[in-house]
Amino acid sequence: MKNKKIKQILTAALSLALVIGMVGCSNGNNGNKDNNNNSSNNNNNNQTQTSLSGSINAGGSTSVEKAAKTALEEFVALNPDVTFEYDATGSSTGIKNVKDGTYKLGFSSRELKEEEKAGIEYKTIALDGIALAINPSNGVENLTLEQIKGIYTGEITNWLELGGNDADIVVVSRENGSGTRSAFEEIVGIGDLLTQKAIIKSGNGEVASYVAGEPNAIGYTSFVTLESNSDKIKGVQVEGVTPEVTNVQNESYKLSRPFIMIYDTTKINDAEKAFVDFLFTEEGQDLMGEAGAIKIK
Repeated sequence: MKNKKIKQILTAALSLALVIGMVGCSNGNNGNKDNNNNSSNNNNNNQTQTSLSGSINAGGSTSVEKAAKTALEEFVALNPDVTFEYDATGSSTGIKNVKDGTYKLGFSSRELKEEEKAGIEYKTIALDGIALAINPSNGVENLTLEQIKGIYTGEITNWLELGGNDADIVVVSRENGSGTRSAFEEIVGIGDLLTQKAIIKSGNGEVASYVAGEPNAIGYTSFVTLESNSDKIKGVQVEGVTPEVTNVQNESYKLSRPFIMIYDTTKINDAEKAFVDFLFTEEGQDLMGEAGAIKIK
């Protein structure tokens, strides 16, 4: 009888051990299943996450160059497999080279002409003001649009006529194809009447350098260039309004223009498409603003 009872106790203990073992195995299998599911999910996530790669081929306006490059550099920093190049050749070349496929993204600092618009997309990415720059030693502070036109058409030739010293005005303009020149001449109404005595310079930097070294010179340049050379040149008020960002935004400063990006949607790659979108984000606009352009949003 005693042996029978011991046998019953041993059987019950063995059964309990088997149950515990089965529960442990079940939990272990569930854990492996969860781990397998997590591993599978991670693999799926890794497969769906794709990084941008490729080259952004851009060029055009020298006025847009600093703002565009600032945004491009940050975009590339965020996407390390992307590279870029920016060829500063002028607005007209920027538009033309998109049309013939030399550039994928072109930049212009003037409005496109009707004949330039066919077959391409174009968007305003920022604004800019055109500053009239003179040497700091020049006492003239303000000019009207009519006086500016007179200077650049050769009707006004002496600073004395404008309240300055008795000295010949040295007129500085930009090269053909310059977006700054096209915008300036259109706003002021110069047309084809630019004085033959005008000294032609390529790029905003050359204009600033020449005006800085010639006491009687006057030239026009972007706000970006005026600001970065404020110790060498000074901006003239136009119709009593100072060349400042807020005055472009509130439309009181008359010498202002758009910064425009041009592209063919059928030819740009994924990296270039993503950069187009990036320029209209808050970060993209802030970057261009930090580079001296005037934000549109």
